Order: sequence, then C-alpha cells, then structure tokens
Amino acid sequence: MIKSLIVSGVVATAAALASPVLAGPYVNVENNSAYSDGFSGAVTDLHVGYEGGEGPYSFYAQGGFALVDDTDEISTELSGKFGGSIGLADTGLNLYGEVSGITTDDDPAFGTKIGLKFPF
Repeated sequence: MIKSLIVSGVVATAAALASPVLAGPYVNVENNSAYSDGFSGAVTDLHVGYEGGEGPYSFYAQGGFALVDDTDEISTELSGKFGGSIGLADTGLNLYGEVSGITTDDDPAFGTKIGLKFPF
C-alpha cells in the first residue's frame, strides 16, 4: 500500500512537471531568510494567487499572510506581489518585473524587482 502511494505520487509529480503551465489559481509558500553574523530573520509567505497571460505576455497576482521571524518573536503580517513578463524576441528573451508589499507595525514596506531572462 505504501509503495503504491509513493509510486503514484512520483508519477503524478512527473506528469505535473512535464505539463505546460496553465493559467489559473495557485498556492505559493516561500521563505526568504537573512544571515549576517548568524541568523538575522526570515519571512515566510503563505499566498494564494492567480496567473494568466496570452502570447508573449504573462502576469500574476498573489497575496496572503507573511510570518515574520525577527529572531525575538514571530509576527503575522499581510503581504502581496504582482508582476509579469513580456517576451521581447523569438529567441526567448523576456523582460520581467514584480512589485511587492508587506504590512508592518509602523508603515507598509514595498519592493520592486526587474530583470531580463535569456534561455540558452
């Protein structure tokens, strides 16, 4: 019984990884940690999102809770991200960007990300 569950889990995972990306809802759990002379803190996002797109354009939006570990205690905040990409050439060159935000005790904090991705 256990072996068949493991085998079917491996088969399902392989099929999911081989499938093309489909638009729709998703769950994203992501941890970002910092180290400077040891552990300085971490943020774990527990997000629900939606992704879509057509042709060379894609987008996503996600949001939910963020568990913030500042080494003294863990607090719960709200966080979110939205972003997308544009295919710039038939060679696969993509321009991508993201805007993110998180609530804090004082003021909300925001961040951005932008880049180019070239597969080879």
